[in-house]
Amino acid sequence: MVSAEVAQFRDGLRTFIARDSASVRYTKRTNIYNCGDDDGNIYLIESGQVKTQMYTRCGKECVLSIFVAGDIFGESSLLGGDRLETATVMRTSWVRRIPAARFRAAMADTGLMDDLIAYLTLRIAEQQRVIATMVTMDSEQRLAAVLLRLSRKLGKRQAHNLVAIEDRITQEELSGMVGTTRSRVGYFLKRFRTAGMVVPATEPFLLVNEERLAEYVDETDVISNG
Repeated sequence: MVSAEVAQFRDGLRTFIARDSASVRYTKRTNIYNCGDDDGNIYLIESGQVKTQMYTRCGKECVLSIFVAGDIFGESSLLGGDRLETATVMRTSWVRRIPAARFRAAMADTGLMDDLIAYLTLRIAEQQRVIATMVTMDSEQRLAAVLLRLSRKLGKRQAHNLVAIEDRITQEELSGMVGTTRSRVGYFLKRFRTAGMVVPATEPFLLVNEERLAEYVDETDVISNG
């Protein structure tokens, strides 16, 4: 499934979920579902921002993904079983939800099951690239890779290879995505500013130089599609 087909299929999923589901408002820091929940729904974000994360036995957070308006999450419910991750609202959000059983039946009835499998395969491949980044790069490189992925997912292009990330993501959340401490994230961001990979700005939240970030992490197949 090429990028144009992915975009078309995602648009179709959004239309279907929006038509056959109710919109629910979640306030900041609310958990939509928790690890261990028997939650059989798929979710579509209409507005706002949601993160999924897992926790170690000692309570340390590992941020898996960040989702924004138009994103679909919670697809693991198609496989049944309890949730392995927690989904938390980062800022007040309007979210639609649809039971996975109804969703799966609709995909079969409309002949879109093969497209759904291809789409989910791409999502798995994306997660595998993230895992590869975590195990093959040091923490400073991982932060650069995370910022690069966020710029491509959330960013708005500016002049001179700059990308504005307007959605506020805390250093604590960045540390959860990188697998290091908040203080180390702050230290690395200062180094990135000195190197011109991150441009000082009060607004937006982050202004990054995508080309320099890509050069720094020696953009290979590990992150080329991240």
